[in-house]
Amino acid sequence: MKCLIWALAISVVLVVRVADAAVMAERHMIVAAEPDAAEAGLAMLRRGGSAVDAAIAAQLVLTLVEPQSSGIGGGAYMLVSDAPDLFAYDGREIAPASAHPRMFLDADGNVRRGREIFSGGLPVGVPGTIAMLAMAHREHGRLAWAQLFEPAIALAENGFTVPARLAAALARGQRIRTMPDMRANFFHADGTPVGVGEVLRNPDLAETFRRIAMGGPEAFYRGLVADRIVTAISEAPVNPVPFTHDDLANYRALEKTPLCGLYRAYRVCSLPPSTSGGTTVLQILGLLGHFPSDRLQPGTLSVVHLVSEASRLAYADRNRWLGDPAFTDPPVAGLLSDIYLDGRAQLIDPAHSLGLAEAGTPPMRRQGILFAPQREQVSHGTSHFSVVDETGMVVSMTMSIQAAFGAAIMAGGFILNNELTDFSLEPVIGGRPVANAAAAGKRPLSSMSPVIVFAPDGKFFAALGSPGGRQIIAYVAQALVGLIDGQLSMEETAALPRHVNLNGVTRIEDGTMLVDLAPALVAMGHDVRIGNFDSGLNGIVQMGEFYEGGADPRREGVALGD
Repeated sequence: MKCLIWALAISVVLVVRVADAAVMAERHMIVAAEPDAAEAGLAMLRRGGSAVDAAIAAQLVLTLVEPQSSGIGGGAYMLVSDAPDLFAYDGREIAPASAHPRMFLDADGNVRRGREIFSGGLPVGVPGTIAMLAMAHREHGRLAWAQLFEPAIALAENGFTVPARLAAALARGQRIRTMPDMRANFFHADGTPVGVGEVLRNPDLAETFRRIAMGGPEAFYRGLVADRIVTAISEAPVNPVPFTHDDLANYRALEKTPLCGLYRAYRVCSLPPSTSGGTTVLQILGLLGHFPSDRLQPGTLSVVHLVSEASRLAYADRNRWLGDPAFTDPPVAGLLSDIYLDGRAQLIDPAHSLGLAEAGTPPMRRQGILFAPQREQVSHGTSHFSVVDETGMVVSMTMSIQAAFGAAIMAGGFILNNELTDFSLEPVIGGRPVANAAAAGKRPLSSMSPVIVFAPDGKFFAALGSPGGRQIIAYVAQALVGLIDGQLSMEETAALPRHVNLNGVTRIEDGTMLVDLAPALVAMGHDVRIGNFDSGLNGIVQMGEFYEGGADPRREGVALGD
């Protein structure tokens, strides 16, 4: 366990470890993607802080120790259960005033190559994480705002030990090697990246944290920090674009009505658009609900086939119909209606793959508009944590900067996102508009899928989520099937062999028992590819009087609690 100066007096983490090495806690728990972040959250819980307080402290530390995946330069979605109420917060980035539908096209109208648009000022959206955290803290915080910054400030000033995932990301990050901010902060003078086990300090970030701790969110969206963000984007070494103080000052996080649906009498809740995650996860589950649980047992041929087929149909609808509701009026209610899902489920053959699925025509869509299916980029800069406090308040939060290391430019010690590449790079496809086309003031479509699940008796059952770009939806849906149909523990769920279908090939995880299913899947009509998955699913499940935490063994996550 790394030493945190601010926490020397804190006792050793108290956990109960059962025979299968699951982490159990009775009072409170946090599961996060990196140990320092989990320790910061646990410290707040021990001070009597709420689950939201712990989440804020953890996110601030992740900005420092997992900069390739999330941070205050990006955006986030948070779900809070504060019984009997449920709250949803949208902290997704928005496009600045300079953004427009053709921003990723060249003079001939062709999409510019990915490496030309992923870095610099062009892809940066107005960060939303701080505004969202402040909104949630006003409603659910117990500790003073400034207290929540103490762990991150101490680590930024005194240094943290570089974890293996950060070191590996730096070592393979060809895109970032030529970017001045990356070289100055993460590379030695000879051009080699910092390595695992080295101590890395970030005094600029410590200063930024101090300003926000003292001045609140206004100190991020106005003043010196805002000056630095504006300069970093408008004077970026590549792709500089107009970005103004008004872009920052006008940002607003949104409180939304949570999106919930039933699966096997469990109430599964997430967020509505601007993320596609909640809608698409609930669609997948709604389709799978037409099949008995014994066909959906982990590791079986039938679960891989049926989840893949349900995913094809749901992703086809996602890619055509979903976008920022302030601009597109997505037909969420129609996509999740029983009559629509009943019809779509009839397309699933238990013995044969349907191949490439077409989007359906849901009821309650905007009349006269038929959107074209978008083509998307891949993202890897995301993280998730789950928290429960001793009053029973639960947080499930997923956050992102889009690609690993975002736009590869920094302001005040933190990395800025490149989330605008989550827009469809083509605003029109085949003569039809794309729901997720770029526009000034618009939130790009996300796949982040934080969920909180309630048992048939209405009590808290589980909180979970995952990084993974568009695959997040598939990871979360698979996890829910494992928890509910397979009756797995959270530890077993986090470690499940991955299988994903985004309405194309069926990908199965190399080195797992699922590889043995490949011939049978091919015989059913699947185009099977075997490879590795960089998932990072983690969560908490209620087990009687205890909470059980599980973190994906593919990453460095930990569950801590008392």
